[in-house]
Amino acid sequence: RMLGSVADAEDVVHSAWVRWLAADRDQMRDPKALLHTIVTRLALNELKSARRRRDTYVGPWLPEPFFDPEDEESADDLTLPLMIALERLSPLERAAFLLHDVFGLGFDAVSETIGREAATCRKLASRARAHIHDARPRFVVDNEEGLRLANAFFTATRTGDLAALRAMLAEDVVVYADGGGRVPAPIRPLVGLEATTERFAALARLFTVHPSRLIRYATINGLPGFITVENGNVVQTTALHIENERVVAIYVTRNPDKLQNVPGVTGWRN
Repeated sequence: RMLGSVADAEDVVHSAWVRWLAADRDQMRDPKALLHTIVTRLALNELKSARRRRDTYVGPWLPEPFFDPEDEESADDLTLPLMIALERLSPLERAAFLLHDVFGLGFDAVSETIGREAATCRKLASRARAHIHDARPRFVVDNEEGLRLANAFFTATRTGDLAALRAMLAEDVVVYADGGGRVPAPIRPLVGLEATTERFAALARLFTVHPSRLIRYATINGLPGFITVENGNVVQTTALHIENERVVAIYVTRNPDKLQNVPGVTGWRN
């Protein structure tokens, strides 16, 4: 939630563990609070560094895919629209919001953790809450219906059934494709029904020569979607944001740096 990257989160946890081992247990009043502080401050440092790296990132940046969360609460916290909204916050706004609104810490504890006054933390969380309010899912799609729509979307786009595709898309649909400069991907989002339909019509012609290989359907960052292997043996995830039975956003992740741990694709890489 803080970093949008499993690898970065694991690095932070490892660094926190090293510091924890070196801590003086006799001077420790509240181990849980200490761990909150260590992990959060390391994550803040990583966020600041990541922001500098993303200034030169090629094309849209998407969080690393997270697959099939075990509980619905985790799925709601990890939806792609919400995580993208979190990226627009300052590191301190993000930390204050997550610690208070998601993890349930009081503002006094948040204050100790991020090193700001409690009143400041309350303002940081309030500003963050206002920014991400619209990113939370307004229309929850149950898992079965979501995967049915993902199946229909996959079939329409791979067979070139543009009539079926248009029937699924909202007029203001947006397509984000993250290749990170590593593999081919549009460097700007596609906006609108016509631009999206034209793009998938062109891709459908490519699929007749280089078929898209479906690995499986999955819940990706809380959204229905699917995992495929595309032309050039490129692993790809596609997640669909659905509202009122229409696809309002399509999130395509192709950057291989973000797809090292995608389940079920080892055989295709060989």
